[in-house]
Amino acid sequence: MSRELDSPVQTQMAVAVPNGPCTGEYHVSTRTEGKPAGRRRVFVQTETGCVLGMELDRSDNAHTVKRRLQLALNVPTEESSLTFGDLILNNDLSAVRNDSPLLLTRNCLHRSSSTPCLSPTGKNLQQRDQSGPIEILGRFGRLARINELVKDIVTAVKHGVDPIPVHSGLGGAYYFRNKKGESVAIVKPTDEEPFAPNNPKGFIGKALGQPGLKRSVRVGETGFREVAAYLLDRDHFANVPATVLVKITHSVFNVNDGVNGNKLHNRKKVSKIASLQQFIPHDFDAGDHGTSSFPVAAVHRIGILDVRIFNTDRHAGNLLVRKLDGVGTFGQVELIPIDHGLCLPESLEDPYFEWIHWPQASIPFSEDELEYINNLDPARDSEMLRMELPMIREACLRVLVLCTIFLKEAAIFGLCLAEIGEMMSREFRCNYEEPSELEVVCLEARRILADREVIVLDAEGGEQEFQFDLDCEDAEVDMPPKLSRDYLKKGSSQNGFKGVPGRNPLSRLDECSEEDEIEVDGGLGWDQFQNVAKLSISMKKVGLGERNLWNYGGIPKGARAGGGTSSGNRRSANEQLAATTSFVTLADMSEEEWNLFLERFKELLYPAFANRQSATLRQRQRLGSSCQF
Repeated sequence: MSRELDSPVQTQMAVAVPNGPCTGEYHVSTRTEGKPAGRRRVFVQTETGCVLGMELDRSDNAHTVKRRLQLALNVPTEESSLTFGDLILNNDLSAVRNDSPLLLTRNCLHRSSSTPCLSPTGKNLQQRDQSGPIEILGRFGRLARINELVKDIVTAVKHGVDPIPVHSGLGGAYYFRNKKGESVAIVKPTDEEPFAPNNPKGFIGKALGQPGLKRSVRVGETGFREVAAYLLDRDHFANVPATVLVKITHSVFNVNDGVNGNKLHNRKKVSKIASLQQFIPHDFDAGDHGTSSFPVAAVHRIGILDVRIFNTDRHAGNLLVRKLDGVGTFGQVELIPIDHGLCLPESLEDPYFEWIHWPQASIPFSEDELEYINNLDPARDSEMLRMELPMIREACLRVLVLCTIFLKEAAIFGLCLAEIGEMMSREFRCNYEEPSELEVVCLEARRILADREVIVLDAEGGEQEFQFDLDCEDAEVDMPPKLSRDYLKKGSSQNGFKGVPGRNPLSRLDECSEEDEIEVDGGLGWDQFQNVAKLSISMKKVGLGERNLWNYGGIPKGARAGGGTSSGNRRSANEQLAATTSFVTLADMSEEEWNLFLERFKELLYPAFANRQSATLRQRQRLGSSCQF
């Protein structure tokens, strides 16, 4: 039986290496051109990180792949499954694209005794890895700068310039150099990530595919996210360095082999799947210098990317700073964001945005930035990632769609970057972690969908004939009219709801009594205002404005491993805190439910934005009055 999902095993695992040497130059995906139709090249990775590249014919199936692995790598394949992202390949391999990485994992349950023996037989199944020192996975070989970068590395390796291990961080990483000895790329093998079997720094105990440093980011899948962040940085807007997924072979990589003690003289060449990112020379990182000199545009662009990809680990250490006006002076600087392995989680978590309290984040977006945000297309981005990174999980793509819609609507409403980041971040209150304002809106959207399903069932049974019940004791009427989606869109174009100058009528629901008068401007009719107010009351049940974690099983702060934080209530993944709860999951919805959820989500955003805007105004008023001389 395989180990439990979250129980770490403190024993090291031995890793087999290919029998044949890896020769030849680097290769790109164009290697399949001119081959018979149906032939594909795939890269199969075992749980311990060993990788084998193989050619597949149209007639090949999962059993054939396992037999080749057993023969070439001398690894057991019984009671194992071949997976491709979310898909378990029981037999048919038609869904697998060229240059795709597959994963051989152990099953949680034993198969029946009728499972055939997979002992290798026949010379036609003999497989040797004939790929070169570096082989680019996917279509990235078409990029000229990637090709030149890989050529420089291969040439340097041939001339005896070995990579240098990176001693900082929790995972295995290596600086690859050119012939001059200059670092030109940083390589991070997927099987050397934190908790992965071949982690060189002692953080081991989980298999590839299990929950990792973040529960919603699996071990062995951070490299895919590094590439995704680069692909999503359209027009090099946020300055993410060029990043590709590669199969790379070298003896410098770590193998936790308990038999030979992993001694240097016993090391052999081993192939691994890794992310390869262009190394950008820089002067320091954001933690080594005050942030006040950072350009507003650079902070905004990185923040826009972080919001889109729901970055759960944007701290000062992964923001590189390069001076543009010479050595020894501080004037204009350039920011380079790196380390995006903990973005695009499978469910909403607590993001960490280092820039959230920087003064640049409170400055409104420029016209160019608003135009860039307006041109973002989450459906197009999702389809692009499916084509370029077919192994990426659908839940990650849904997080991308949700966050991009949230960003676009918030920008239209007039929120600044700091307000957007605050709405996405959780807080601690009374020693409990509360869902973020973004999560509250998602929870309300899901509740409405659940009520809709109940109503549909009741209608089919010939019982009640109402749309949905707000289930709210404070409402003065039993069945409120449907909130108009067109009206909500109209409200967003007017930069919020009109009412008392400098105040939001939604925010006054918590502050005024029934006898108080609420002034309503001509742009918002009283009937329409009542509808919005009732919706706000309904959302208050799940905590909008006053988020109530008791309904959603908040986690006591004292129950966590480690009590320190990086910045107030914000946390960095580098602090190795215990995994947080998941208030909102998106993967369990069907395609139809997902589309309906997005519709309700958009409708509920505008009252939430109005509450956030009014809360910000109240805070500014308090701060202003307390600072009078």
